[in-house]
Amino acid sequence: MNITNAPELADLVTFLPNRTEPIHNWYWYKEGYSRALVERFLKEFKPRNVLDPFCGVGTTLLTCKQNSIESIGFDTSPIAVFVSRVKTRDYDLESLKAAAKLARSWKFVAPKKLPQDKWIVRAFSKYALQDAVFYKNNILEMEDENSRDFLLLALIDSALKASYAFKDGAYVKIRKETRPPLKILFRNKVHRMVKQLETNPVPQTCARAEIGDARKLDVADASIDAVITSPPYLNKIEYTTIYKIENSLFFSLPETSLRSYIGSDINETTDFPQMPPAAQAYFTDMAKVMKELRRVCKPGAKLAIVIGGGCFPTEVVNVDEVLVGIAESIGFKCEKVLAAREMWCTRAANEKVGRVRESVVILEA
Repeated sequence: MNITNAPELADLVTFLPNRTEPIHNWYWYKEGYSRALVERFLKEFKPRNVLDPFCGVGTTLLTCKQNSIESIGFDTSPIAVFVSRVKTRDYDLESLKAAAKLARSWKFVAPKKLPQDKWIVRAFSKYALQDAVFYKNNILEMEDENSRDFLLLALIDSALKASYAFKDGAYVKIRKETRPPLKILFRNKVHRMVKQLETNPVPQTCARAEIGDARKLDVADASIDAVITSPPYLNKIEYTTIYKIENSLFFSLPETSLRSYIGSDINETTDFPQMPPAAQAYFTDMAKVMKELRRVCKPGAKLAIVIGGGCFPTEVVNVDEVLVGIAESIGFKCEKVLAAREMWCTRAANEKVGRVRESVVILEA
């Protein structure tokens, strides 16, 4: 297997560069990668259509749309799919401006009912929580779906910034300090989002985001030119626990049971008996995913899969190497593995176990 050091990808495999990217920056998604990474592979692969079976908040889909390339994405997270859809819709700017003006005209009335979830109550001041519920209730009464969802995404982002919560690795922590008023954050966010659409027009190219399982894709056989994606990383236990505010306050969803493996059962018989149980389940599911990708890809289709190594108390699992073995066993050809960056895997007392790699696996169908 050809592993090539690619330090120029170290930042691009993270979401950080999207902070300054219009539309991409409408919602922070720590598990994502950058628009620049997608554009690199669009230029290399030159596809007519692209699939992202783990689409997250739509970086691949939006970047394809910005480059007039059709795309389709799937994710198990309703929140992620919601964000993807909002970011990739075709909007009527005048309707959005009218919706923004309407939102500015709403006169605050204290909601009669507030969430009772103890964690939500801890995450907000009384006034910020009242504002969040007040705006949410008004937004959800709007008839126009595009305007409603546009404003709701702006509110979600603003509420997170007005809260005491901050995301630290795989956890959400509470840090009580002075926060800006949610009302101001919301109005400013809506204004910026509308302005970004005005100054960065996006082609009206098809970009679909659907709730779906990457192990069983609703995609026709041999129909896909390219895949640009990033599965959940091994070891990211309770992968979306850090989105508990969004889950509970805005979507009334329970905390997901999705872990770093794709399914939910780690007791299934696997082909990886020498690995830790979580890794066994992870690679068993990834084998199913790769078989699906083999089915939907055209001959000669190109795949770029961003993946991270597994860090366990007694060992490091080189996920890219195992994934290449799985892919080759079902008919893919590995062109190269681009090693973007390495980090130490440590256990208790900061004892080093080894180094884990974050890389991009390039395959051909």
